[in-house]
Amino acid sequence: MSCPCSPRPNGSSPSAAAERPPAPGDAAGRGAFPAGPGAGSVRRVIDAHHHLWDLAAREHRWLMGGQAWATDDELARLRRSFTLADLAPLAAETGVTGTVVIQTAAEPWETPDLLALAAGRDPYAASGRARGDGSPGSGPVGSAGDGAAAAGGLLAGVVGWIDLAAPAVADAVAGLRALPGGEFLCGIRHPVLAEPDPGWLARPAVLRGLHALAAEGLGFDLVTLPHQLPAAVTAARSVPELTFVLDHLGGPPAGSGQGATAGPWASAIRGLAALPNVTCKLSGVHTSPARASGLRPYYETVLAAFGPDRLMFGSDWPVSTLAATYRQVGDVYRELTARLSAAERSAIFELTARRVYRLREPDRARQHDR
Repeated sequence: MSCPCSPRPNGSSPSAAAERPPAPGDAAGRGAFPAGPGAGSVRRVIDAHHHLWDLAAREHRWLMGGQAWATDDELARLRRSFTLADLAPLAAETGVTGTVVIQTAAEPWETPDLLALAAGRDPYAASGRARGDGSPGSGPVGSAGDGAAAAGGLLAGVVGWIDLAAPAVADAVAGLRALPGGEFLCGIRHPVLAEPDPGWLARPAVLRGLHALAAEGLGFDLVTLPHQLPAAVTAARSVPELTFVLDHLGGPPAGSGQGATAGPWASAIRGLAALPNVTCKLSGVHTSPARASGLRPYYETVLAAFGPDRLMFGSDWPVSTLAATYRQVGDVYRELTARLSAAERSAIFELTARRVYRLREPDRARQHDR
């Protein structure tokens, strides 16, 4: 089992935020990113953190409850399918031209499914047919071929899962790369926040696995609770040849008004930022309702510690729908970054993700520039 995301907003009771297309003429629907105030335009946007699942095709046991980062009531609101066909129109409406899909299940079946999807194939079709052939499919690709075809080229990378403590990490990576879509594998993530041992990342077997990832040219996404961040510092220092990506700003105590500049979270952020092999994601909303003002003190700490060239944007969709629509998540980070230069915003919204994950330029990004 696994759990994909950042801790829920501190002390909040998120209300459901239904995703809906904008009404005709709605200015908010004309793209959340390309026209940020005072900072020039961002021509391309990579959403470097989202998830996909289809409960009609695969069982995701983590949604049944018992997760440290969400209440059972919140999980119940996520207990439906969220597919690429659902995401594609939301991305198009907000100017997103490429995405990185992140694992949710610590199970061997999920990463091959996501790789096949990135390659333009329906992972659940008996013959592994290409998308858009008009025949019905299932799984994260969506339940209709036309919707899936419209999403073609959106996925630029896959951060998958393997057992890092196993003795044959290199063989596991080679096996994934040999599969359809293996060229889209750009990183590995383990749901550390589900581990009861706060020092899990510093275990010798795990460190051995992290060294193996580095040798394979992959990065490692860190999804932790705040009390696990010291072990993340230890791991990043112990494996300097590996690029670590800290998800969700490291789970700040946003909404509490505390700990933004001092305390365990701020100390761990500065400790990680002092290591040149660590980058950080501005992902998730962290307050409910989603407000830039509630997240700003923590954003300022992360920005000062890492700098724009080591930050990247991610929506954390669909978990972010607990507090905000896809567009509203983008609006939060557009507002937070509005005072940055155009070059700094381009780093956060595209270039850092492209560099860290070694992403190829998708066809739809080139079409977006025409």
